[in-house]
Amino acid sequence: MSEPDADTYALKSAALAEVPAPDLPYRPPMPRAYRPRMGVIGAGGIVSAHLDAYRTAGWEVAAICNRTLAKAGARAAEFAPQARVTDRWEDVLNDPAIDVVDITPHPADRLPIIEAALRAGKHVLSQKPFVLDLAAGRRLVALARENGVKLAVNQNGRWAPHLAYMREAVRAGLIGEVISTHISIHWNHGWIAGTPFETIEDVILYDFGIHWFDFLRSIIGPRAQTVFAAAARATGQSAKAPLLAQVLVQMEGGQASLVFDGATPSGPRDTTFIAGTKGSLLSDGPDLGQQAVTLTTAAGIARPRLQGTWFNDGFRGAMGALLAAIEDDTEPANGAAENLDSLALAFAAIQSRRTGQPVRVGATDKLVL
Repeated sequence: MSEPDADTYALKSAALAEVPAPDLPYRPPMPRAYRPRMGVIGAGGIVSAHLDAYRTAGWEVAAICNRTLAKAGARAAEFAPQARVTDRWEDVLNDPAIDVVDITPHPADRLPIIEAALRAGKHVLSQKPFVLDLAAGRRLVALARENGVKLAVNQNGRWAPHLAYMREAVRAGLIGEVISTHISIHWNHGWIAGTPFETIEDVILYDFGIHWFDFLRSIIGPRAQTVFAAAARATGQSAKAPLLAQVLVQMEGGQASLVFDGATPSGPRDTTFIAGTKGSLLSDGPDLGQQAVTLTTAAGIARPRLQGTWFNDGFRGAMGALLAAIEDDTEPANGAAENLDSLALAFAAIQSRRTGQPVRVGATDKLVL
């Protein structure tokens, strides 16, 4: 049997021709003509990104609710001066002129609000992570269908330009069947010190990692089988929750890995690599907003010039997908039913981290924070 040559051992590659990048529908979706009046329930820090995206898109926010009325008033003054402000979410749901509500409080708090909104005939965009109990999520999905309204989840990372382009390239069959996906993110998540987020032990896998569990699910479908995860505190970190986590996913005919280094004080990096049977995709850059994507196939290497940034294209995309689905009476691209599969991945990872054992995807229905 002949031995491989030195070039094979060294993993060398031949020079490839530069080819035009395919034009793919990666930009945030927009409704053609549907312009409902919207209500926003919850006015926490991230809501500024929501409201800025809606203002940029030209959508009317008619009401903003927060249990601290002054905070709702401050958000309205900055982003939607014409909006009514209230400290009672029931006021938003009882307004017959409001068709769509963006519900942003934490999962346990927003569950009864989502249910009441669906019963009131409102279309709902829920903040992520959607629910803490998959059974409760399935019940909300069924309730939305019973009441003839749409229920979507604000997985805004789906419309980060680099993630959106790679997803569309996979769905277009440009790299064939996905064999492996490897996500490696190095950044400083130490900002959570002193905030309620540091009390969530698995905050990296749960609140942050859900974007990439959702992305992985969007490109591999139901192929994930088992998950093994681990987490650790970084030397010198001040936040209570571990800022380091890693995940291995075994899937039918392939594998995936996710590395979250949330305690990187300098030199942040974000890299995603997807290998397929006919090509590969690579996205790399110093942060989530600055990414260069390459598509490599037998035809050559393509370097699309992407427009936009995660903030706020991602938030415009999440709401835009819901509005487009209402307009066309279709399931939102970020529909809650599909998002339950993304949550099942995240829940399996957290259960594995806690037990130190691989966990079958779907075996963990409920998450206790």
